Amino acid sequence: MRTVSAIALALFVSSGIFAQAHQDEAVHKVEGGSISVPGWTGKADDGEVSDSKFVAEGSSFHITTGPAATYWNPAMTAKGDYTVKATFTEPKYMNLNTHPHPYGIMIAGNDLGTAQQSYLYCAAYGSGTFIVRGFGPAPFQMNGRRGEPNAAVHKAAAPGESVTQEIAMSVKGGKVTCAVNGTEVASYDKSAVVTAGKLKSTDGVYGLRLAHNTDVIVSGFGIEKQ
Repeated sequence: MRTVSAIALALFVSSGIFAQAHQDEAVHKVEGGSISVPGWTGKADDGEVSDSKFVAEGSSFHITTGPAATYWNPAMTAKGDYTVKATFTEPKYMNLNTHPHPYGIMIAGNDLGTAQQSYLYCAAYGSGTFIVRGFGPAPFQMNGRRGEPNAAVHKAAAPGESVTQEIAMSVKGGKVTCAVNGTEVASYDKSAVVTAGKLKSTDGVYGLRLAHNTDVIVSGFGIEKQ
């Protein structure tokens, strides 16, 4: 019995260490980091936005993050009913991280880059799950701490393989929705997101949101007015 107990304790301790390491994955600063796309700016959650790289590649953006960051062009604003969408390609799934990290669309940005910023984003993981979160100005979650799986979200075949997600966020009537690869995966009444501690309005700046240690190509970024 002592042997079994010792083995169980060892397994428990080692699993705890692994979980802690998984959670505390270090942020890797990107060499030569900067935002070189005219008109665009950004804010990192921790550290500096210059620890990441945001460049144009033809009509697409290539973004490699150190810290998690939000990017926007202040001239890109939306009011009323609209849809913001883009296609995100992770050329080599998990090439910069030890577990899946998300990337997606940000809308309803107000007071961005300040201590009072508010915005909402929907982001997908190459593991088949997605999250809807925001800042108001403190972080808030709309679909739980770990998000949720959905069959519409594409899964990478393996680490190092390519995976692509088309993500769209829409404001229409009294609803705010997120669609991934053409399927609506989340829908909220405006009153659930425009409230104390969340959004000031669904009108505002739109842009991009990426977790730390991600390497993503963004194409077809734009807005459709309803």
